Parts: sequence; structure tokens; C-alpha cells
Amino acid sequence: MNEVNGEKYTVEGRVLEKLPDTLFKVEINDRGESQQILAYLAGNMKKNKIRVDIHDRVQVEVDKYVKQGGRGRIVRRG
Repeated sequence: MNEVNGEKYTVEGRVLEKLPDTLFKVEINDRGESQQILAYLAGNMKKNKIRVDIHDRVQVEVDKYVKQGGRGRIVRRG
């Protein structure tokens, strides 16, 4: 599910690893190819104490430069 929002778009991914400080390693399928990126929790998810664990499906907001080592923001779980 790709939603274009200015220069950012939302892709679905799966959490592979939990890192310190609300960072996660997420595998996304972007335009037919799979890759791993670092993603952090959105402020609204931190505020409402929504927990994200390994193997959860998440929606990640990324910019168009994700192939050059960009980061993503986890905006939704499930």
C-alpha cells in the first residue's frame, strides 16, 4: 500500500529486530524489492504507549531517498 504524501510515502513492513531508544530494524517491500531500514516510533505512538514487538506488521513512512540509507518512521502497527 503506497500512499504519496508530498515527498514521503507509506509502505508496509515487518519488524526484524528491536534496538535501543525506540529504534527498530524493519524489512520493507518497496516497489517489488525487499530491503532493511532503520525506523523510529512516531511521537503519537510513544505518547499513547503503543508497543511494537518483533514480527509485528507496521506501516512505515519513508522518503524517496530510502535506498540511500534513509530512515523511516513507524506510524501504525498492524
